[in-house]
Amino acid sequence: MRIGDKVRFLSEVGGGIVSGFQGKDVALVEDEDGFSIPMLKSELVVIDTDDYNIAKVNTRGAGKKQKEPEELEPADKPITFKAKPLERKDGDRLNLYLSFVPDNVKQLSGTTFESYLVNDSNYFMQVLYMTAEGASWQARFCAQLEPNSKVFVEEFDRTMLDRFERVCVQAIAWKQDKPFIQKPAISTELRVDCTKFYKLHVFQPNEFFSDPNWTLDIVRDDKPVRQVFVDAEQLQEALISKKKEDEARPRKPEPKKPSPDEPIEVNLHIEELLDTTAGMSAGDMLMAQMAEFRKVMDENIRFKGRKIVFIHGKGMGVLRKNILQELRYRYKGCTWQDASFREYGFGATMVKIG
Repeated sequence: MRIGDKVRFLSEVGGGIVSGFQGKDVALVEDEDGFSIPMLKSELVVIDTDDYNIAKVNTRGAGKKQKEPEELEPADKPITFKAKPLERKDGDRLNLYLSFVPDNVKQLSGTTFESYLVNDSNYFMQVLYMTAEGASWQARFCAQLEPNSKVFVEEFDRTMLDRFERVCVQAIAWKQDKPFIQKPAISTELRVDCTKFYKLHVFQPNEFFSDPNWTLDIVRDDKPVRQVFVDAEQLQEALISKKKEDEARPRKPEPKKPSPDEPIEVNLHIEELLDTTAGMSAGDMLMAQMAEFRKVMDENIRFKGRKIVFIHGKGMGVLRKNILQELRYRYKGCTWQDASFREYGFGATMVKIG
């Protein structure tokens, strides 16, 4: 019989909860009204035992006794087991990557991006990720990466791209609760070509992300990425030195310039102008082709008599129609005609600068 047990009286009606003891043979039974009744233990029978109840003590204000570890409720007991991280074959070489994932790859001009750090190895890594601000550095992320995992770093938009031109990653690697081969501490810097955030073909799915992403190597097969950074003074000295070397070398004869009578060929097929047309409408592609046409015309408009063959293909004739309209209203001094049928069929127009 213990404090907190629910008991019934054998010789009379009633019962209660054992709240204490007087000597070895007498138990104090608290009834429903809160009164403690002394009863012989031999006159009581235990009908319910609660091993997890909180017993009362009668010392200095009758405070509550704290649960002993073995008396804790199952839901309150601390979790003492954690599964070890899974290791994979050939995963003992360090591989660390920085990935950029657009929220909407079809709208690169206005989408936001998410950045991630990917730990593709069997090692834990403590990683510090920084970006350059002038001569100083700004810490952007610091955390422990579990083996064979990726972790979200931050979300950003195009207004923040200039902050990622120079990044630095520092890391240390280890394994928990088992022997491991020691890896050198990592500290590597790299430049991020921010113009690639505007190029659709840069973003492709890979083994880490099913969505299109741009992933940069930080460490590959235990070797940190190394990039050479040259300041302006060093670059100027190198250019001056190269200039002196070039002047000391004997000059080679300049290649013969093409004859002014030979026409310049400009291929306006969209696959020759853009890496990809994914997400572009027919109107978008036509605008790109006409932009190239105007660029070539503006570059050559001062060369009277120059001939330019614009290869536009036969198709539906939309591109050719737009080219002729531009020639009539924007380049009025120029003349045009169908290019050589033998060479181009019906798919080219020759313009003569006037």
